[in-house]
Amino acid sequence: MEKVAIIGLGLIGTSIGLGLRRWAAAEEKRGPALRVVGFDVDMAQQQQARSMKATDEVTWDMPSAVRDADLVIVATPVGAVREVFTTIGDHLKHGSVVTDTCSTKAQVMEWAREMLPTTTSFVGGHPLAGKTQSTEAADAALFNGATWCVIPAVKAPEEAIQTVLGLAAALEANAQFIDPVEHDAFVGGVSHLPFLVSSALMRTVSAGPAWRDMKTLTATGFRDASRLAAGSPAMYRDICLTNRDSVLRWLDEYTASLRELRALLESDEGPGLEAYFTRARDARADWATAERTDGALLQETEDELSKTTLGSQFGQMLFGGLARRRRLDQPANDRAAARQERADRT
Repeated sequence: MEKVAIIGLGLIGTSIGLGLRRWAAAEEKRGPALRVVGFDVDMAQQQQARSMKATDEVTWDMPSAVRDADLVIVATPVGAVREVFTTIGDHLKHGSVVTDTCSTKAQVMEWAREMLPTTTSFVGGHPLAGKTQSTEAADAALFNGATWCVIPAVKAPEEAIQTVLGLAAALEANAQFIDPVEHDAFVGGVSHLPFLVSSALMRTVSAGPAWRDMKTLTATGFRDASRLAAGSPAMYRDICLTNRDSVLRWLDEYTASLRELRALLESDEGPGLEAYFTRARDARADWATAERTDGALLQETEDELSKTTLGSQFGQMLFGGLARRRRLDQPANDRAAARQERADRT
């Protein structure tokens, strides 16, 4: 029987437990049984994960959770990883594999090199999936189709790498190898910058005396743009501090873009602003329609795209008469030129 220890039973750790137990139940007749043991410093969270059957058992002691474990998954906030590595180092089974789920990688890889024993292998990981809720929203299918970044330590053996690839496969995620510095640079823009922007938006509009009345005018646009501000402040703090250089660079880029937008709004008569918004819209459309190798949309934006289509049709219905009236208001020579152009095409 193989033992998997999950340290940290929040949304990610509990979802991993649920996914592994689902996989183990399906594979029980074809392979070795799996025993999932969980630990969390928050006892209420630990018991909730246990009641959701995300683990076979839980323990009140971190060293006992990892003792004899073949695979240890550290699913804590990045700020706790250093202490976790220090605590478990002397209790890890020889030949065991340690991985993590943190959203910054270069610092975690360095901590693993410094603090974990050479008798174990570390393979960094980062599943690109999540929600703003915690344990209560855990789901065995959370990682289905998600990208799972895999970052092996320099000396990690092939078997250790295959173990983490197997973990991603069992959870129906798509593994992707990436360099830790490159990883942090990329997620600094597409993951960390968005929650900074969301937090800044929330701080900006809620700081004024009119906020109480403004709340009644908020709708889906504000809800979507401010959603990430509901995330864990401690988690955001730790991510920023362990990916400081990348986050600062992306903040500078974003600030420059805002300055450009402000300059256009202050002095432009319309074409520049429209071009700015058009570039943003086209970049988003390109992102939203990107496909995986199996032809499915990479970002699962099918519902959004169908709503966009419906919205476009509604817009044509609503503004169609206005558009037709503008065409009728064209000077006669313009209308004649348009008729001649159509005739030439036919």
